Amino acid sequence: MLRHCVMFTWAENVSDETKAAISAGLDGLAKLGCVAAYHHGPDAGISDGNWDYVAVGDFASVEDYRIYSADTDHQLLITDLIKPSISGRAAVQYEF
Repeated sequence: MLRHCVMFTWAENVSDETKAAISAGLDGLAKLGCVAAYHHGPDAGISDGNWDYVAVGDFASVEDYRIYSADTDHQLLITDLIKPSISGRAAVQYEF
């Protein structure tokens, strides 16, 4: 299994509507056949200095992750909504 974790910091003045659209887009990605499990959401606000939002996807194989990564809807979500709405991003993939 491979786990993909990505964290975002929102850019200034990103609207709640845009955040909701990104969340809805991530909900759609969770339904892709190559995804074994998918969770995402805003930081709980418990600790200072955390990222604002996280998405975590599990995949049965590296190939399944690559299918997800290259998916047209995924790429459009990144290009059209995520990149213009964030000031920072961190990601990691690891096998478990």
